[in-house]
Amino acid sequence: MSDESSFQQDVLRELGDDRLREIAGVLGTDAARAQEVVGSSVDALSGELRRAAAEPASADEVRQAVDEVTTSEPPLQGVAAFGGLVGGGLMAGVLRKLARPAADVAAKKTGLPPAAVSRAVETLVPVVLAVLTKRATTEKGGGLGDVLGGGAKK
Repeated sequence: MSDESSFQQDVLRELGDDRLREIAGVLGTDAARAQEVVGSSVDALSGELRRAAAEPASADEVRQAVDEVTTSEPPLQGVAAFGGLVGGGLMAGVLRKLARPAADVAAKKTGLPPAAVSRAVETLVPVVLAVLTKRATTEKGGGLGDVLGGGAKK
């Protein structure tokens, strides 16, 4: 299993069956198709995050957000289940900014309506934040590549 698919699996585990069905409802599709959208969205979000880290205009913000996540305490179990960003911080802001471009990529890949995919990705942001934080606390000192998987692709 690749690091990217491992990251997807972590997000799906954190999301849980109930939230996956909720996303399926938003998308007007079944759970299997929703899982495909989640996978595409997680790939797109992590790709957008890597791109933002490589862009001079946003690299500092991403680096600070990663530093904040890697030095924070482990999140409460089930943080994503609250449906919001507890504390949020810099990484939550970065992920919110990247949600729209990631949704556009996922919509093109899946052929589903962009507005519905955008709502689904917004639902995923707190889940992705929780997974990034959990991974960061187990990878103490790791950078973005370590947290997302796949090594440092900066």
